Amino acid sequence: MTAPLHEPTAEAAPSAAEEAAVAGTGAKAVQGRSLGRIAWERLKRDKLALTGGAVVLLLVVVALLAPVITNLLGQDPNEYHEELIDPLFGTPTGSLGGISGDHLLGVEPVNGRDILARILYGARISLLVGFLSAVVAVILGTVLGILAGFFGGWVDSVISRVMDGLLAFPQLLFIIALVSVMPNEMLGLTGSSVRVFVMILVIGFFGWPYIGRVVRGQTLSLREREYVEAARSLGAGRLYILFKELLPNLVAPIVVYTTMMIPTNILTEAALSFLGVGVKPPTASWGQMLASAIDYYESDPMYMVVPGVAIFITVLAFNLFGDGVRDALDPKGSR
Repeated sequence: MTAPLHEPTAEAAPSAAEEAAVAGTGAKAVQGRSLGRIAWERLKRDKLALTGGAVVLLLVVVALLAPVITNLLGQDPNEYHEELIDPLFGTPTGSLGGISGDHLLGVEPVNGRDILARILYGARISLLVGFLSAVVAVILGTVLGILAGFFGGWVDSVISRVMDGLLAFPQLLFIIALVSVMPNEMLGLTGSSVRVFVMILVIGFFGWPYIGRVVRGQTLSLREREYVEAARSLGAGRLYILFKELLPNLVAPIVVYTTMMIPTNILTEAALSFLGVGVKPPTASWGQMLASAIDYYESDPMYMVVPGVAIFITVLAFNLFGDGVRDALDPKGSR
């Protein structure tokens, strides 16, 4: 018999250096990252977005602790300090609107109420209306948008026409007319609480078509994806596909649009209070303070500057944070 042309050869034993290299690479094995972790790592690289998020968090904490902070400062938002007002001109005595150690941002003309205390309490109204009206809009827009995009046909046509009608409706005029005729008591609420409740519902109701369009467009794209078809082929029902397959993939655009909607709602509340159809005095509101400051912008400019800066910083912080969240959740983003 002849020997085989190619005899099997014994494999060479790995050297000590090779074993050490394998052990070293094993200790640094690549680990998978979730989408949330990837988004967080992208967001951490955006310093402006983190700054905006920190300011937003600070505003929320300050609004929640407004009574505690004002008690520590020894000020009440509705307490008059007429002794600090010039009886001839009705403006605060001293420089820069009466700024002092007791009144860090000065006092209001005519009545002498502490501006810092009213700014803190005004933040509660602005953030409450901004957040809750965004929640109302997100719930309505998500439910109706996903139904329109998933079912299509006459369901899509009806919901889309409703969205077009609401987008063309004069929202601000309707809110002014509605709030003006609202009773002082409703559903156990009285005074400014009634107006805050109505503003939340109306702003949220007229805001849902914007997010509804976004959700509808995303749903139209997602419903044809392979994983949706696979779920259908396995016998999954419509509700399972809606809540288990489509809705989790809509979280990113919903979160992004919500962060963009909140500052718009805050500006709407400030505009309504500025026009006199927001919360009723003596409840503090930034827009109401701006409206009162019109008569004193020459003699006491600080009274207009302080609430204006508060609105500017709040809206800017939300916009910066919203831009950062959008870039972090967008896999095609450059940052």
